[in-house]
Amino acid sequence: MSQPDQVYFFGTCLIDLLYPNAGLAGMALIKRQGVKVIYPAYQGCCGQPAFNSGYRQEALAVARAQLNCFPEDYPIVVPSGSCAGMVKHHWPELFAGQPDEFQAINAAQRTYELTEFLVDVLALQLKDLGQPTRIAIHTSCSARREMGVADRIDSLIAQLSNVQVMEQAHKTECCGFGGTFSVKQPDISGAMMEAKCDALLASGAQMVISQDCGCLMNISGSLEHQQRELPTQHVAEFLLDRTSGEAE
Repeated sequence: MSQPDQVYFFGTCLIDLLYPNAGLAGMALIKRQGVKVIYPAYQGCCGQPAFNSGYRQEALAVARAQLNCFPEDYPIVVPSGSCAGMVKHHWPELFAGQPDEFQAINAAQRTYELTEFLVDVLALQLKDLGQPTRIAIHTSCSARREMGVADRIDSLIAQLSNVQVMEQAHKTECCGFGGTFSVKQPDISGAMMEAKCDALLASGAQMVISQDCGCLMNISGSLEHQQRELPTQHVAEFLLDRTSGEAE
């Protein structure tokens, strides 16, 4: 699609509660391209936790409240692979047979994960103003397998001349979060997380970058618990810091 005049920004629960600067950075990157960003005030959860746990009616009620936040035919940009995947791939299933099924399908068709939107729609061009650094990239399972946009973060980072991407073992493997999976299967999740942290630390990176705050929360929490130091940051905040300074 061609560059739109305005977009909706679906902030996600984790950005709203724990990573607000990532959301501000994502919106700033879009606004910098001359696109108006609308952040509906009453948005909340996309319904994914209830949906994945089998509570379909509860998930429908939550999702319907969000659907009503995006009434106009503007793209919906989501700074999270998992939440974008919920809207794009599972809302049509969730709303099947409902009076507002068409609206849900329409919303799904105009939903983009943030890095996907920056690359495929805005064709974002970046000039690196930061100091030389080494990073590791962690791509969320949802961005890789559900949304199919895993390479967009790589193409954005590749434009940064002073950033060296360090290869890590098991790059495509899950960090062990998986939302409620980490609660229901803590031993398996913990083992996956420990392996991921070992690989990230062994890479020689100075920071871990991802497009999904759920993964960042899991990785940073595990590193802190293990008393191992490796900063993490959402890709939107990282890109903005390196190209123009602080989030607007």
